[in-house]
Amino acid sequence: QVQLVESGGGLVQPGGSLRLSCAASRSILSIYAMGWYRQAPGKGRELVARMTSGGRTNYADSVKGRFTISRDNAKNTVYLQMNSLKPEDTAVYYCNADRGSQYWGKGILVTVSS
Repeated sequence: QVQLVESGGGLVQPGGSLRLSCAASRSILSIYAMGWYRQAPGKGRELVARMTSGGRTNYADSVKGRFTISRDNAKNTVYLQMNSLKPEDTAVYYCNADRGSQYWGKGILVTVSS
């Protein structure tokens, strides 16, 4: 079992930045991959960024060059730095842990609007 708690969401203007955090209840080194997904109103859940325990990353094309996933193993925390935010980034963002089984946080809302 892994419990995941997201924080750092909120309202930001277009062009602004936010950093999301995901605190895990166990060592993230024991987790194959950690990732961020999002679900916009009326749309399905999509991968935003993912990082394996070996440090390999992949990003959705729509966020490449703007978002960065990182982790702090000592804090069992994964981050998503989001820069140059656009209104289309508005969504509920979910933290995911892949241990073969999938674990999800409750999600956190990010709203990009002027």
